[in-house]
Amino acid sequence: MVELSLQVAQDAVERVSDLLADRLGALSVSVEDADAETDAEQALFGEPGEPAPRPGWQRSLVKALFDSEPQAVDAATRLLTDPEGAGAELRGIEPVPDTDWVRVTQSQFAPVPITADFWIVPSWHEPPAEARRVIRLDPGLAFGTGTHPTTRMCLRWTAAQAAALAPHWRRVLDYGCGSGILAIAAALHGAREIDAVDVDPAAVESARANAAANGVAVRCGLPEIADGSYELVYANILAAPLKLLAPVLCGHLAAGSMLVLAGILERQTGELQTAYAPWLALDVHDREDGWVLMTARAPG
Repeated sequence: MVELSLQVAQDAVERVSDLLADRLGALSVSVEDADAETDAEQALFGEPGEPAPRPGWQRSLVKALFDSEPQAVDAATRLLTDPEGAGAELRGIEPVPDTDWVRVTQSQFAPVPITADFWIVPSWHEPPAEARRVIRLDPGLAFGTGTHPTTRMCLRWTAAQAAALAPHWRRVLDYGCGSGILAIAAALHGAREIDAVDVDPAAVESARANAAANGVAVRCGLPEIADGSYELVYANILAAPLKLLAPVLCGHLAAGSMLVLAGILERQTGELQTAYAPWLALDVHDREDGWVLMTARAPG
């Protein structure tokens, strides 16, 4: 395998990428910020609900993979002499070493401690000796492996509150469940009837498979399966959908139940409190890396 690298101006990236992929036989094409990890690095994506600051990086690094060096050289020669390749400069043609990508991927996911005795452990690792509760979870298509601050804060809350509150968690709803990690954590900490719902069918299947792998009973499905009231409702999504979902989530709260919200940046705290004020008073329960966990108890 050989990698062809080109520095490409912003207005030429799409044209050059299409040329490599469609006409020059590249096996794959990727685009990176040519100034990544320098003072000139540019953020490409804005916050949810806000426009991206620009359509692309000022200078991009386009990388194309080929089966052999002659193919890469031929592609570079044809591209750089083609008018459609204008705006591209050759940066290099280098062999790509054979790599066990499965092993590399697995090495990036080590066991994650939530508390001293509660851990998230990928299937290829043995649980640490100190782990008393373990969620077996591998990275997949759905969000929620325990590595993101929003997920960790929800899991910490569950572990800390379970001793006092789990006896009352007769019904639990994980809204926007992703991998199902919060639903599984609730089950491991004593919750009984648990519904995990998501708008993404792939997430629903992921949550169903992960629940089975952890030996817990979770009913997984699209949002319409959520019915009636629950003693605990989780929603780890993002601020914009959480605001829109306020009447839906609060409508599923039993009297005196707990609402746990995550996916919220610290600067968005006031927006969420205002959105939920007609039903309950949200407070910040935890903070990590610029994110907050907000909780509230329903009246009654």
